Amino acid sequence: MKPFWNELQPVDEYSVKLSGILHDTDRKILTFLYQPLIGSACFSLYMTLWAQAEENRLWSKTSNHYGLMNFLNMNLKTIYHERLKLEGIGLLKTYVKEMGDSRSYIYELLPPLTPEQFFQDGMLNVFLYRKIGRSQFLRLKKFFSNETIEHESYKEVTRSWPEVFSSSPSAVMDSEALSDSQSETGEEFLKRPENPGLTLNDEQFDFQLLESGLKSVMVPKQTLTPQVKETILKLSHLYGINELEMKNILLSALDENDEVDIDQLRKSARDWYQLRVNPELPELVDLVQPPVLRTETKGDGPEDELIAYLETTSPRQLLIDISGSMPSKADLQAIEEIMFQQKLSPGVVNVLIQYVLLKTDMKLSKAYLEKVAAHWARKKIKTVKEALELAKKEHRQYLEWANQKKTTNQTNQMKKKPVRIEKLPDWFQEYESKKSASKEEDEDFDFEAEKRKLEEKLKKRKTAGGEHK
Repeated sequence: MKPFWNELQPVDEYSVKLSGILHDTDRKILTFLYQPLIGSACFSLYMTLWAQAEENRLWSKTSNHYGLMNFLNMNLKTIYHERLKLEGIGLLKTYVKEMGDSRSYIYELLPPLTPEQFFQDGMLNVFLYRKIGRSQFLRLKKFFSNETIEHESYKEVTRSWPEVFSSSPSAVMDSEALSDSQSETGEEFLKRPENPGLTLNDEQFDFQLLESGLKSVMVPKQTLTPQVKETILKLSHLYGINELEMKNILLSALDENDEVDIDQLRKSARDWYQLRVNPELPELVDLVQPPVLRTETKGDGPEDELIAYLETTSPRQLLIDISGSMPSKADLQAIEEIMFQQKLSPGVVNVLIQYVLLKTDMKLSKAYLEKVAAHWARKKIKTVKEALELAKKEHRQYLEWANQKKTTNQTNQMKKKPVRIEKLPDWFQEYESKKSASKEEDEDFDFEAEKRKLEEKLKKRKTAGGEHK
């Protein structure tokens, strides 16, 4: 790909063309279904171009990209790359005309897919599912759905045109009406556009090789209808399936008439991917704390070092650092679900992981994890520092949850026997006297004592790390 400055300059002019009338429903579809995939900057570019075209309905006035940079508060490189996203996802067509040292662009905005098209697309719906998680995905599907009304028991009584209206023919006037109904030169009617969907390059998939493989097992070429080919292209791109593997997947989706069941084809491809590739979970568990949620620290104290580490390490990497090996798929699934469902930031999840592991004998108890995470979510904890402070403040409540029994009998037994107090993590362990301590002392958390312990522990780790270097 050429560097962006070879294709776009601030002085280059552009006009925006709407391929048809866009409606308020399109705004909702773009906001809730497309924005998670393309990002807020790309979404803002589309909406700005749309607003410019609305001034003059289907066409905007001519502007230059320098003005667009000021509107969006983006540099030219960002605008260029966000434009490519719109093109790739099927929301924009770009046309260019060279004019000596400058260029003139036409940006044709395409409408988003309808909700039904989007959720049946086979690619966009899968990417959205990976991005936002199951619960939010199902919520959006319900938002864009409506209850059906049974009308089979009703009898249609709709009247036709001749039953309601009568007309007297007039050849002259009819001819004039037909003539005057044609659009004028240089004009076009307002219309409702259609989005053809994602455009995939079939050069990346060798259909001739696939057809040869099917021919060897007596499957006719006519089986590969345009719809089947489109689905194959999407599945190939989505799961990385080559032609030979696709042949076997396709055979599993054939019925007795040598016709392909599209739903079965998608299911077979998904099963193949899960069995053969053993995919890692979505990139969510590899994210780190966003800069906007990081704490400004001097960085010269043990607590600052701990916060900096938790803010710049992903949950997956934290689990690796703790265990010294790759985490299990079950542990990653548990963390992923917490991040999806409770919307906790990566740094906060790191504090949560440390706490739960230390409280449950280095076992990532999913039930306990979910309970503490839900509590933190209700408290609207966003930063690592807030999570650490809350863990210190309310550790007794967490102990109660950790030691809570499932049955009434077990609860009664607990009343008869003293409850075992588990060892707490170093960074929020309560200061207690081993031999005697008053009730008031037991309810107060000695932060200074913990701070000294933490500083000494980090110094030892730092010294040990220096000796190994």
